[in-house]
Amino acid sequence: MESNTPYPYMRCYCSICRKVGGSGGFAINLRADAGSLKVQGAEAKGIYNATIDGETSPAERHFCKQCGSHLWVWDPRWPGLIHPHAGSVYSPLPTPPETVHIMLEFKPDWIEVPEGPGHVHFQRYPDMSIEDWHKSKGFIE
Repeated sequence: MESNTPYPYMRCYCSICRKVGGSGGFAINLRADAGSLKVQGAEAKGIYNATIDGETSPAERHFCKQCGSHLWVWDPRWPGLIHPHAGSVYSPLPTPPETVHIMLEFKPDWIEVPEGPGHVHFQRYPDMSIEDWHKSKGFIE
Protein backbone atom coordinates (compact mmCIF):
# COMPACT_ATOMS: atom_id res chain seq x y z
CA MET A 1 0.00 0.00 0.00
CA GLU A 2 1.06 3.59 -0.48
CA SER A 3 0.86 6.46 1.97
CA ASN A 4 2.07 10.04 1.93
CA THR A 5 1.26 10.27 5.66
CA PRO A 6 3.52 7.61 7.23
CA TYR A 7 4.26 9.09 10.67
CA PRO A 8 2.74 6.91 13.47
CA TYR A 9 2.04 9.91 15.69
CA MET A 10 -1.54 9.45 16.99
CA ARG A 11 -2.57 7.09 19.79
CA CYS A 12 -6.30 6.40 20.09
CA TYR A 13 -7.67 5.30 23.48
CA CYS A 14 -11.30 4.64 22.42
CA SER A 15 -12.80 1.33 23.56
CA ILE A 16 -12.55 -0.28 20.13
CA CYS A 17 -8.93 0.73 19.50
CA ARG A 18 -7.97 -0.48 22.97
CA LYS A 19 -9.48 -3.89 22.18
CA VAL A 20 -7.85 -4.33 18.79
CA GLY A 21 -4.61 -2.57 19.76
CA GLY A 22 -3.57 -4.93 22.50
CA SER A 23 -2.36 -4.43 26.03
CA GLY A 24 -0.87 -0.93 25.67
CA GLY A 25 -4.34 0.55 25.93
CA PHE A 26 -4.29 2.31 22.56
CA ALA A 27 -3.94 1.77 18.82
CA ILE A 28 -1.88 3.68 16.28
CA ASN A 29 -3.51 3.83 12.86
CA LEU A 30 -1.92 5.32 9.76
CA ARG A 31 -3.59 6.68 6.62
CA ALA A 32 -3.08 5.15 3.17
CA ASP A 33 -4.59 5.09 -0.32
CA ALA A 34 -7.15 2.25 -0.40
CA GLY A 35 -6.54 1.71 -4.13
CA SER A 36 -2.89 0.87 -3.48
CA LEU A 37 -3.62 -2.03 -1.10
CA LYS A 38 -2.49 -5.45 -2.32
CA VAL A 39 -3.34 -8.45 -0.15
CA GLN A 40 -1.73 -11.87 -0.32
CA GLY A 41 -3.50 -14.69 1.47
CA ALA A 42 -6.90 -12.96 1.50
CA GLU A 43 -8.53 -16.23 2.64
CA ALA A 44 -6.80 -15.77 6.02
CA LYS A 45 -8.33 -12.31 6.50
CA GLY A 46 -11.43 -11.69 8.57
CA ILE A 47 -13.58 -8.59 9.08
CA TYR A 48 -14.94 -7.27 12.37
CA ASN A 49 -17.60 -4.55 12.64
CA ALA A 50 -17.63 -3.08 16.14
CA THR A 51 -20.86 -2.40 18.00
CA ILE A 52 -20.88 1.03 19.61
CA ASP A 53 -23.78 2.12 21.82
CA GLY A 54 -25.90 -0.74 20.47
CA GLU A 55 -25.30 0.09 16.79
CA THR A 56 -23.00 -1.74 14.40
CA SER A 57 -20.33 0.52 12.94
CA PRO A 58 -19.95 0.52 9.15
CA ALA A 59 -16.16 0.59 9.63
CA GLU A 60 -14.60 -2.75 8.69
CA ARG A 61 -11.69 -3.79 10.90
CA HIS A 62 -9.65 -6.32 8.96
CA PHE A 63 -7.66 -8.89 10.91
CA CYS A 64 -5.67 -12.09 10.39
CA LYS A 65 -7.83 -15.15 11.15
CA GLN A 66 -4.72 -17.21 11.91
CA CYS A 67 -3.07 -15.02 14.56
CA GLY A 68 -5.76 -12.42 15.35
CA SER A 69 -3.59 -9.41 14.48
CA HIS A 70 -5.41 -6.23 13.53
CA LEU A 71 -4.35 -5.24 10.00
CA TRP A 72 -6.33 -2.17 8.90
CA VAL A 73 -9.62 -0.29 9.10
CA TRP A 74 -11.69 0.61 6.04
CA ASP A 75 -14.84 2.72 6.27
CA PRO A 76 -17.33 3.03 3.37
CA ARG A 77 -17.93 6.66 4.38
CA TRP A 78 -14.35 7.38 3.19
CA PRO A 79 -13.88 4.69 0.50
CA GLY A 80 -10.59 6.03 -0.86
CA LEU A 81 -8.77 5.59 2.45
CA ILE A 82 -7.59 2.73 4.60
CA HIS A 83 -6.04 3.02 8.05
CA PRO A 84 -3.39 0.35 8.58
CA HIS A 85 -2.51 -0.56 12.14
CA ALA A 86 1.07 0.67 12.63
CA GLY A 87 2.05 -2.55 14.42
CA SER A 88 1.22 -4.60 11.32
CA VAL A 89 3.40 -2.56 8.94
CA TYR A 90 6.69 -4.28 8.10
CA SER A 91 8.26 -1.29 6.35
CA PRO A 92 10.31 1.11 8.48
CA LEU A 93 8.23 4.05 9.71
CA PRO A 94 9.63 7.49 10.54
CA THR A 95 9.85 8.65 14.16
CA PRO A 96 7.21 11.35 14.80
CA PRO A 97 8.30 14.68 16.32
CA GLU A 98 5.35 14.55 18.74
CA THR A 99 2.69 12.12 19.95
CA VAL A 100 -0.98 13.07 19.84
CA HIS A 101 -3.19 11.22 22.33
CA ILE A 102 -6.90 11.17 21.37
CA MET A 103 -10.17 9.90 22.86
CA LEU A 104 -8.77 10.27 26.38
CA GLU A 105 -12.32 10.60 27.71
CA PHE A 106 -12.58 6.82 27.23
CA LYS A 107 -9.18 5.86 28.66
CA PRO A 108 -9.28 3.52 31.68
CA ASP A 109 -7.57 4.70 34.86
CA TRP A 110 -4.84 2.03 34.65
CA ILE A 111 -3.39 3.53 31.46
CA GLU A 112 -0.73 6.18 32.04
CA VAL A 113 -0.53 8.77 29.27
CA PRO A 114 2.80 10.59 28.90
CA GLU A 115 2.70 14.34 29.45
CA GLY A 116 5.05 17.22 28.82
CA PRO A 117 6.85 18.45 25.71
CA GLY A 118 6.14 16.32 22.66
CA HIS A 119 2.74 15.13 23.90
CA VAL A 120 -0.59 16.70 22.88
CA HIS A 121 -3.89 15.58 24.48
CA PHE A 122 -7.49 15.56 23.24
CA GLN A 123 -10.55 14.25 25.08
CA ARG A 124 -12.18 13.31 21.75
CA TYR A 125 -11.16 13.58 18.09
CA PRO A 126 -9.08 16.64 17.20
CA ASP A 127 -10.24 18.89 14.36
CA MET A 128 -6.97 18.21 12.53
CA SER A 129 -6.97 15.15 10.25
CA ILE A 130 -3.99 12.83 9.79
CA GLU A 131 -3.28 14.54 6.46
CA ASP A 132 -3.57 18.01 8.05
CA TRP A 133 -1.12 17.03 10.81
CA HIS A 134 1.44 15.89 8.23
CA LYS A 135 0.95 19.18 6.33
CA SER A 136 1.36 21.23 9.53
CA LYS A 137 4.73 19.57 10.15
CA GLY A 138 5.90 20.21 6.58
CA PHE A 139 5.99 16.51 5.66
CA ILE A 140 3.61 16.98 2.70
CA GLU A 141 2.30 19.96 0.74
